[in-house]
Amino acid sequence: MSRYSNIYSEIGALKRVILHRPSFELESLTSETMTKLLFDDIPYLKIAQREHDYFADTLRNQDVDVVYVENLLKEILVDTEVKKIFIKDFVQNNEIYSDEVREAVCDYYLSLTIDDLINKIFAGLRKDEINIKLFKLPDLIRSEENPFWLNPVPNLYFTRDPGAFIGGGLNIHFMRKRARSIETLFLKYIHQYHNAFQNIPLSYDRETPYPIEGGDILVLSKEVICIGYSERTSAKGIEVFAEKILSQSNESFKTVLVFSIPKIRAFMHLDTVFTMVDYDKFTIHPKAAAPMSVYKLTLPDPNGELKIEHRKDDLAKILADSLNLPAVK
Repeated sequence: MSRYSNIYSEIGALKRVILHRPSFELESLTSETMTKLLFDDIPYLKIAQREHDYFADTLRNQDVDVVYVENLLKEILVDTEVKKIFIKDFVQNNEIYSDEVREAVCDYYLSLTIDDLINKIFAGLRKDEINIKLFKLPDLIRSEENPFWLNPVPNLYFTRDPGAFIGGGLNIHFMRKRARSIETLFLKYIHQYHNAFQNIPLSYDRETPYPIEGGDILVLSKEVICIGYSERTSAKGIEVFAEKILSQSNESFKTVLVFSIPKIRAFMHLDTVFTMVDYDKFTIHPKAAAPMSVYKLTLPDPNGELKIEHRKDDLAKILADSLNLPAVK
């Protein structure tokens, strides 16, 4: 079993966590681009880093091994061939329309040292940093509308969303928002080329074209997974994931509970609606106290179709029933 898997609980002792330390990508945010990049305001980098470091040190003080995405990438991109493949894929996954621009951007990234490359992957590539002759109308228009050839990646410190370790496997998600889709490419290459991630099976792949995000996934027990049908996670994505995880012979999961939550930014993910803090205790958003609509997905026959049961009830009762806890009074 990989040291990056074996996740069957939200409340067990955390042994290892993958983080991203906020960096120059936050300084690349502007008043013109922050909305497109999913920010309501521009964070102050020094404060963000200080708060992050305090959080990471708190984890380390509890004997948690803190691992950084940027370091994992460095460890695989020192291989020249992997670096070439990654850069080509990275550039193709951004909104560049002509071969000439793609080639010039690839050459620029290949010329960088490994540390500068990692910084530029996250911070973005401004159009005034590289001299490119433009021949295609879409690129000409884009250069007027956007100060970047490659946008910064300022949301990566929400590392829960682009991927999720569940049971003995890994999800690499398809993100709803274009601004976050590139984050899953990092996980793809880490999973494919980093020794520590070898032999971890995928329960969801970024090539699956149905949005699903990690903030909507809660592992309540060895048998029960909760997923939010939300602003960011689609019903089809949930169905594809449920069929895969419930049919795996080496997994113990028996049930996927699908909670329909408001499709608005204020809720966004299931982990803003409720969070497990002990085997029989949850923090719950006040507006989730009303009856909730939940779908219970099971796969009685591994070779058959999903069985779907619908229920509308008090959230506490649903959770108690699912975890075989005493009835809620």
